[in-house]
Amino acid sequence: MLDNSLPIPPDDLETWLHDLPARPAVFALFGPEAAEGSPALEPYISKTANLRRRMHRLLAPSFAGGKRLHLGGTAVRLDYSEVGSEFATALLMLQAVRRYCGERVRKHLHLRSPSLLRLAWENRYPRVYVTNRVTQRALATTYGPFQSRAAAERYLDDSLNFFELRRCTEELHPDPAFPGCVYSEMKMCLAPCFKGCSDERYAVEAEQVREYFASRGAWTMARLGHERDAASAALDFEKAAHLHQKIQKMKTVAQQAAPLVHPLASLDAVIVQPAIVQAISAPAGSPEKMSNRAIRTEATHVAIYLVRGGRILGPGLYSVEGMRHPNERAGSTSLFAHPTLLEPTPLEAPPATHGADSGVQATGTKVARGQLEQRLQVVLDELESQASSEKFSPVQLSEHLSLLARWYYRPAHRRVGEIFFRDETTAVESAEERPFPLSRILRGISRVFCGQKDTSEVAVDAGVS
Repeated sequence: MLDNSLPIPPDDLETWLHDLPARPAVFALFGPEAAEGSPALEPYISKTANLRRRMHRLLAPSFAGGKRLHLGGTAVRLDYSEVGSEFATALLMLQAVRRYCGERVRKHLHLRSPSLLRLAWENRYPRVYVTNRVTQRALATTYGPFQSRAAAERYLDDSLNFFELRRCTEELHPDPAFPGCVYSEMKMCLAPCFKGCSDERYAVEAEQVREYFASRGAWTMARLGHERDAASAALDFEKAAHLHQKIQKMKTVAQQAAPLVHPLASLDAVIVQPAIVQAISAPAGSPEKMSNRAIRTEATHVAIYLVRGGRILGPGLYSVEGMRHPNERAGSTSLFAHPTLLEPTPLEAPPATHGADSGVQATGTKVARGQLEQRLQVVLDELESQASSEKFSPVQLSEHLSLLARWYYRPAHRRVGEIFFRDETTAVESAEERPFPLSRILRGISRVFCGQKDTSEVAVDAGVS
């Protein structure tokens, strides 16, 4: 689970502590093995911004006797993994706590259940309602996650105003003698409770509702746009004006659903995060080497996470070697806006390269854009194979959705890393066949590596149009 495992020596603890990295990490401290027949002791699992300093406080004898937790003389083994971002820390904490503490993950990590919308498609008369439960059979008709339950309820109520789907919660047994409800009186429900419509008509309405929530209104607005244009061509301007007004209202309501809201079965995305910075000793003969203390750092990768059906897989490491990063001061119209460089035409043919790594040049050279995309596709293919081999229970999927929503719904200027969804403009039968926007991901990789922000996201989050 964690990359490194070290026994804690009973003697010479100070030297052992000094050899630990002074970097962010997720760690677990284990006590002695339980006696045979006794329940296993749970480790102490936590995170820290400086592993060496935290272990010194938890284990050093000088900190014993105070009110703070002290595990010196009790812990016998330390497992830890260095992390490069807060998102990586949260995911690793989730995996470690689930392995060692079982079902008490939510309590340990203070995770809130995800807020979702579910279309009860298996019901004879489908309806949509807010829920926090994830079920395996309803992933295609469960939508989310939303920022909060209140946000999901508001989006649901405003969206159902465009349709005539029922909002009641009872199991319906249609009876013509039933008086109906206020929604049927206001012509906001087809009233299947007293046979106000045929079952076929209600099924058509339910299909339109499913189309609306599956695309956050995009497919429905496109269909209404075609109807509006047809009405205008037929000189039925009154109907065209009504449809246009409905489309404008629907656009306003659709903005309440963030781009993260998808059917859970097709919630696919790529998340780019900073990777662990590698510490490298200064070369011999340099002033830093003479001091015998200075250390220079070098980052050569970013971490790639794949969200597949709401599950978070990874990380995979993407090398930024050969990328020319954008000049932040050059503006969006500059040739430096893309982290690649047009290759100059050499006067003489370069020497041929052979081998699997021939597309990756030596450090400091520029790599063609197609090679950078090919390198990214290799990382995504490896994560896809991991997704097909790992099985997730609905409980684990719910935990990953909670973690994803916690990270995504932070203000954009405080959220580290970037997320990219599949290209929804591609017309294909299956959502899984839509490609990821590799060029946009490459630009995001460059921004994350350089510690920059996507200015468009920050502007939208700050209310700047």
